[in-house]
Amino acid sequence: MTKPLNHHEALIYVMVASSAVDRAMTGDEFARIGEMVSNLPVFADCDEEGLVKAAEACGKILRADDGLQQVVQLVREALPEKLRETAYCVALEVAAADRLVRPGEIFFLDMLGDALGL
Repeated sequence: MTKPLNHHEALIYVMVASSAVDRAMTGDEFARIGEMVSNLPVFADCDEEGLVKAAEACGKILRADDGLQQVVQLVREALPEKLRETAYCVALEVAAADRLVRPGEIFFLDMLGDALGL
């Protein structure tokens, strides 16, 4: 059993999953993730080394057959209600970073929105 995510880790999981869901993680998506971590106030007090570890852990989970569902469940359990819209917004930003939102990304956004009650 894994330990619960903190809100920073949960937001990283959302961004990594949004990028990885279509198996085509682009440089634009990685750049957008970096920009958001550097500039959004929600990340002001985060441990950047911990975020790298969170991204790696998320990638490992996503390799499982039900990895996407696991990630969404972990995120839902970790995020307070006040950050659920933020999670959806950062996922959308990553999906749109390369100016082409693919069907897998739309599926993930729908799944995430449903899980977070949005």
